[in-house]
Amino acid sequence: MARVYRFWGPVRCSRPSGAALLRCPQTPSAGVSALALGLQRFWGPVQCSGASGAALLRCPQTPSATTSAPALGLLALAVILVGGPAAAHDRTTSYSTWEMRGREARVTVRLADLDVSRFPWATAPDGARQLAAYLTQHLRLAAGATACPVTDGPRALDGTAGRQVWEWTVTCPDERDLWIESDVLLDVAPSHLHFARVTRDGAAGPERVLSAGERVWRLDDPSARGSSIASYVVLGIEHIATGYDHLAFLAALLLIAGSLGEVARIVTGFTAAHSLTLALAVLGWVRPERAPIEALIGLSIALVATENVWLAGARGRALPGVVAGALAGLALVAAAGVGRVPAVTLAGLALFAACYFPLLRRVTRPAALRWGLAFLFGLVHGFGFAAVLVDARLETTRLARALVGFNTGVEVGQLAVVALVWPLLQVAIRRRGGLVEVGSAAVAGLGLFWFVTRAYG
Repeated sequence: MARVYRFWGPVRCSRPSGAALLRCPQTPSAGVSALALGLQRFWGPVQCSGASGAALLRCPQTPSATTSAPALGLLALAVILVGGPAAAHDRTTSYSTWEMRGREARVTVRLADLDVSRFPWATAPDGARQLAAYLTQHLRLAAGATACPVTDGPRALDGTAGRQVWEWTVTCPDERDLWIESDVLLDVAPSHLHFARVTRDGAAGPERVLSAGERVWRLDDPSARGSSIASYVVLGIEHIATGYDHLAFLAALLLIAGSLGEVARIVTGFTAAHSLTLALAVLGWVRPERAPIEALIGLSIALVATENVWLAGARGRALPGVVAGALAGLALVAAAGVGRVPAVTLAGLALFAACYFPLLRRVTRPAALRWGLAFLFGLVHGFGFAAVLVDARLETTRLARALVGFNTGVEVGQLAVVALVWPLLQVAIRRRGGLVEVGSAAVAGLGLFWFVTRAYG
């Protein structure tokens, strides 16, 4: 309800069925209007005396199944419209390889088109020229206090879909100690990570993760080696902490979990699945395209949150029919070449929804099936986790260390989130009726926003 507070002011209820005083917005936007309609269905009529007057509405008791679904649908729509700037995976990544021979180094840099689009000049006619200048200025090799000048390039190379590759050569003038410094993208993405890997005279060398807190890698300092397994554990923890879509998915799963045993089964299913696909992707055995995976992560959040609303309500046939029909429609649109998610994937999800909801209706304990849902969508999220390490192109020995450390960090971060959030959710749900529906509707709105922007943006 943070959005309610932001646009109307504090909500004050004297008792479960008392009156709540809000302040009407001066200039309601489309998103605010949608939220107002959702509030009207959930709380009661909103009466405004003027453009900035007071609004009187009724505080909820326990929302009924017949009124909650339309209201929560409007709330989900409001989250999409009002929460447009919401971000997921703010921890962006870029990669560089430094092939050093004597005092000369050839630099190859890889970064995502989506990250480049953060710059205001990215779409300008001379955007490529500005990007080339930006990269050579913000990713530097230096000898002592002197930056090594660019002697060839930079030039754009052919990259994979959604990625850019740039290459240039620098030559250092003397024998002073060498060091690499990176502040690439930190001005537009402060949590950005840069993976630098060095080879010297053809011999494979170490890699290091550079960030806002550690921008410099001194190559000739014996104590400054490549990233350790502990560094990758920290990286995994930070990735979970800033991976807002993964956190939203966990929240959607935990909202409906009623016991510690259910939580354990859900977390186990999710962990087993994403650990499997994380390893398969990083080891190079399976390499799905990144854009469809990121879109499907958003869709998985919306589907799980929608299931929460259905389980907490009357469990009728309308909502499953809408979900399956919408997915089938998206599959037809994808078959026509629109969007980044394959038509067969969307058709498979439509078939899954058409079968899964009737199965839920027949079982006596629907929560027993949640671990399977967590496992299924955890496979998709594992490919999302793998994106951090895949483009680093580490050697096999270093890759194993990075994989173990990163996955351990992801699990530690995930368990910390569950240990903190689930008890708080249980207390809040007991004190506030309808939290499952309202919270799930908000999460569903975020999931739909992420899916639409990633699949069709």
